[in-house]
Amino acid sequence: MSNHFGDRLFDAVKNKKTPLVVGLDPVYGRLPEAIRNHPRMNDEYDVAAALDAIFEFTTRVLKIVAPMVPAVKINSAYFERYLWDGVETYYNLISEADALDIETIGDVKRGDIGHTAEAYAEGHVKNPELVGLEDFLAPDAITVNGFAGLDGIVPFADVANEQGKGIFVWVRASNPSAGELQDFADADGVKMYEKLAEVVASVANEDKRIGKRGYSNVGMVVGATSPEETSALRTKYPKAWLLIPGYGSQGATAEDCVRFCNSDGAGAIVNASRSIIYAYELDKYKVQFGAENWEKCIEQAVIDAKVELSKAMHQ
Repeated sequence: MSNHFGDRLFDAVKNKKTPLVVGLDPVYGRLPEAIRNHPRMNDEYDVAAALDAIFEFTTRVLKIVAPMVPAVKINSAYFERYLWDGVETYYNLISEADALDIETIGDVKRGDIGHTAEAYAEGHVKNPELVGLEDFLAPDAITVNGFAGLDGIVPFADVANEQGKGIFVWVRASNPSAGELQDFADADGVKMYEKLAEVVASVANEDKRIGKRGYSNVGMVVGATSPEETSALRTKYPKAWLLIPGYGSQGATAEDCVRFCNSDGAGAIVNASRSIIYAYELDKYKVQFGAENWEKCIEQAVIDAKVELSKAMHQ
C-alpha cells in the first residue's frame, strides 16, 4: 500500500469506480428503530446507551459502504457532543474503518497557528505513540480551517507528510450564507475563497507533497452548491484533491459535483451524508424495501448515487 494519501485516494477511486464518499453524521433520534428500541441502547440521555447505539449503527454502515466507496468522512462533532466518551468512540470507529481497508477523513475543521496548530496536528493527524494509546489510529486525512493562512496550514501539512496522510483545507463552504464572506472581493475583484485557494495551492504544489499519481496530499474543500465559477479551481489547481460537499440533502446535483473532477476521472471526491445514511427515511426506499430493512435501503442509496455520478461523468 502506498504511503502517500493522494496516491491511495487515487487508487481507491479507480478501484471502486466512483468519487462517492459517504459522510457519517450520526444523530441518535434518526437511528433505525431496531437499534433505538434495543434494551441496551434505548435511552438517548444515557451516554453509554446513546454511544452504543451510534457505534452499532455506524459500524454496520461502514460494513455496507466499504466495498463500494473509496472513503468515509467522519464528522467529529457528532461524537464530541458526548465529550470524552464520544471522542473515544470516534477513534474506535476509525479503527473499524481501517480494518475494512477504507480511507477515513476526519471532518474536524481544526485551525490555529504555531505550536497550537502543531498540537492539533499531533492529536488529529498523527497516529498516537504514547503508552496506552498504541491501539488507536488517527484518520487518513482531516479537514482544516485555513483562516489563519500559511501559519495555520503548513503545520498540518507537515505532519501529514510525515505520516503518509492528507489534509483538506476549507476553501468554499456549501451553506447558503457562505457567500457573504467567502465571495467578498478585493479591489482587483479577487474573491476571498480564490485567495485562500491560492494560498493552499502554494503548499499543495510543493514537490514534497506530490505523489506518484500526480496528486498532492493537500487538498481543498469546495462546496458543490457554490457558484459555478468555483469549478475554475479545478483547472487552475489540477494537482489538488477537492472534497466536494453538498450532494444529496443539500441540493447539489451529480452534474454540479462531477465538474470538479479531472479528465482522468479523479481529483475530486463527492460527499453524501444524510441522503445515504438515512436512506430508510426516504419514501422511495421505504416502498422498495421497508424501513425495517434499513441496511438494504442504505446499500441501494449508495448504488443509486454511484450510478448517478457515473452517468453525469460520462455525459
